[in-house]
Amino acid sequence: MLTRFRFASSLLGVGSMAVAAIWPLQAHALFGDDEARRAIIELRQKVDANQQADAAAKAEAREADAATRRSLLELSNQIEQLRAELARMRGQNEQLAREVSELQRQQKDVQAGVEERLRKVEPLRVDHDGQSFTAAPNEKRDFDAAMDLLRKSEFGPAASAYNAFLVRYPASGYRPSVLYWLGNAQYASRAYKEAVESHRRLVNEFPTHMRTPEAMLAMANSQIELKDTKGSRSTLESLVKAHPNSEAAAAGRERLARLR
Repeated sequence: MLTRFRFASSLLGVGSMAVAAIWPLQAHALFGDDEARRAIIELRQKVDANQQADAAAKAEAREADAATRRSLLELSNQIEQLRAELARMRGQNEQLAREVSELQRQQKDVQAGVEERLRKVEPLRVDHDGQSFTAAPNEKRDFDAAMDLLRKSEFGPAASAYNAFLVRYPASGYRPSVLYWLGNAQYASRAYKEAVESHRRLVNEFPTHMRTPEAMLAMANSQIELKDTKGSRSTLESLVKAHPNSEAAAAGRERLARLR
């Protein structure tokens, strides 16, 4: 009996110990599952949060990229507009340069035209036959043209040119020379009477001119051709008396001797 009790008691003790040993393991397993669930939930929440944050970051990046693209596009458009404006301004500058060049050319042409007109009308300083005077360009041109005809021995046209000169320029400084050469052209054309008159005008109007002694000698020659011996002698005597030291007076003395 006692032995059974002891055996029963031993069994009871062993069972108690087994129960005591199993309970903590079950409790630990129960509480471990809850923590794992919570950890998994927290991990999922973190993953979701990270995914949301990543999505937000990507969206923000896409927005930033889109904004950057828009800015680059606007900048590119502005650059193209500036290029177009620069090209337009260059075109305007080239046009202005051409217009300025054309204006400068026109100004030079105008200036050259003005200078040419001034040369045609501005008086020239002339030293001729011992006299100094001013003459208009046209005046000098007409005198030179008449002299050129005389040099070519075109005596009739030369006489006409000298007569026209005296009408056109009655107060010209060339007048005494024109009268002298007019008389010579008339003498060469055998217009002796007209030659006498031309040379007499020179003698009367310009008694001290360097051509006057020669004109008196030429006038005496024309009078001889006209058979006016008395008039020729008188002219030669006046020549010798008025211009005794001239070469024309020396020639006049010889002719006076022949006339006597």
